[in-house]
Amino acid sequence: MKYAAIADWAAEGAYPVTFMCAQLGLARQGYYRWLKAGPSERERTDAELTDTIREIHRDLHGDPGVRRVWAELVVRGYRTARKRVWRLMRAAGLQGRHPRAWKQTTVAGLRPIDAPDLIGRDFTADAPDTRWCGDISYIQTVDGWAYVATVIDLHSRKVVGYAVADHMRTSLIIEALTAAPVTRRPPAGVIMHSDRGTQYTSREFTDFCAANGVVRSMGRRATCFDNAVSESFFATYKKELIHTRPWNDVTEVRQQTLL
Repeated sequence: MKYAAIADWAAEGAYPVTFMCAQLGLARQGYYRWLKAGPSERERTDAELTDTIREIHRDLHGDPGVRRVWAELVVRGYRTARKRVWRLMRAAGLQGRHPRAWKQTTVAGLRPIDAPDLIGRDFTADAPDTRWCGDISYIQTVDGWAYVATVIDLHSRKVVGYAVADHMRTSLIIEALTAAPVTRRPPAGVIMHSDRGTQYTSREFTDFCAANGVVRSMGRRATCFDNAVSESFFATYKKELIHTRPWNDVTEVRQQTLL
């Protein structure tokens, strides 16, 4: 608001009020009437909400964006529009982190071994360790790319197995999947859902699953929504950990990745 800007500049002694009103095409008497009336109810609530937004942005790790801040406000009992949160965050100079360099991780194999989609975007499970999902993501380090493979239980949404390496060969996802049975001891027939990357369609992975009582399941090609839980996990993981600092090498990523 122009009157508010004049008040700020006047408090700093930058320019005379008469000069500023003339430059902005405002009546000096109107400015003093506004000053005497004080801030409006909307301005007062904006100021209070901005204080709360600053607190949320400070307390939540990873520089949360508008959607996460808005969701936290809803949890705290505030009823406000997401566009208003965006406006106040912008005015306060607050913003979330954004994705950095992109690298393709889903590459089709030369002789892929197909599997049906046993999940069908129903990312729920009636009991633990009956339906899992997994994926591979990447992290840029000073020494080169690091890769993280995960196994997530669709009942609890807990990461039950993971692996970090400087490659994304099939052994990476096998290492992640090997960690899950060691700690969870699932019954034979647990479903492992993934995309159609070459690692998940390989003979090596197919044989490993068959030998360990794991049933393979795959979403459609080039459809990220068919593996939405894994995609969502990696988005949060990168926002709250990876994009908060630079990384030197794979060892550092592995040490700091507490899944």
